[in-house]
Amino acid sequence: MQLSEIWFILIGVLFVGFVFLEGFDFGVGMSTKFLAKNEIEKRVLINTIGPFWDANEVWLITGGGAMFAAFPHWYATLFSGYYLPFVVLLLALIARGVAFEFREKMNSAKWKKTWDWSIFLGSILPPFLLGVLFTSLIKGVPIDQDMNMTAGFFDIVNVYTVVGGVAFVLLTYMHGLMFISLKTTDSIRERSRDQAKKLFLACAVVIVLFVALTGVYTNAFTDRGAVLIPLYALAIVLYLALYPLLKNKKEGFSFATTGLILILVMAAFFIALFPNVMISSTDIANNLTVYNAASGEYSLKLMTIIAFTMVPIVLAYTIWSYYVFRKRVTHKEHLEY
Repeated sequence: MQLSEIWFILIGVLFVGFVFLEGFDFGVGMSTKFLAKNEIEKRVLINTIGPFWDANEVWLITGGGAMFAAFPHWYATLFSGYYLPFVVLLLALIARGVAFEFREKMNSAKWKKTWDWSIFLGSILPPFLLGVLFTSLIKGVPIDQDMNMTAGFFDIVNVYTVVGGVAFVLLTYMHGLMFISLKTTDSIRERSRDQAKKLFLACAVVIVLFVALTGVYTNAFTDRGAVLIPLYALAIVLYLALYPLLKNKKEGFSFATTGLILILVMAAFFIALFPNVMISSTDIANNLTVYNAASGEYSLKLMTIIAFTMVPIVLAYTIWSYYVFRKRVTHKEHLEY
């Protein structure tokens, strides 16, 4: 296996980790509008992700940094071609992060309402935009022979990519509801499970629609069907298993199930892309691949040594932080405010 292929896998792992970890952060942020009934419950929800959300975002930053170092042509084409969506994505993440810190600085209803909307929009826009981004990547976008992306609005935003964005939002919201059921007590814990059961059918329809449209709008099943068909089938089976887990209040298994589904969906995007990193809809000769978009051999070798030294340390710290903050967040902790 070539170093460029190893780095493609590593970048895929970083984005999979980001979606798994930050996915429930997004879901919890959305739930502050749909699940919380009062101020105390909003604080409870925000505090469930308080120790984790900023560390979880590091996976996205690291993924972008790894892309810049290992595949500079991919980075340049992707970030210039998707400039506006990425700006909106970053502004949404910034607004959400600021809201977490500033929301309690003033005891004013208007002040808190403003930051509540920042948390909500900063939680629903990123998964939608990422869903649109990854879906359009496997569909293909106009790229010329100079590796310049010349996509118009409807090359990026169309029926298939919008369904992909909506599917991503619903899956992360379900993942967030499962996390809430793991991390809270009393009525909000029960309501998170109840809301997940109500959303179950709608989310299932969108997932099946997305898989069907993938067969219509892309060559993914033609090129990678031997891997993708079993993978998507497993994701659907896991999703069907989620409902009985919800009914029987198996919170740990429910959270693990939604997490596995997100992992499979993200892995499917990278499997469908390989050996390409960006697919040209105008001419396959203009595709960016793990070979023509990669850095030099020396750079990749040096980065590999550093990565295999530091990644275990980062993983160990992440696991330790989740162990330290493993206890449930209760309403009683917030009554004195």
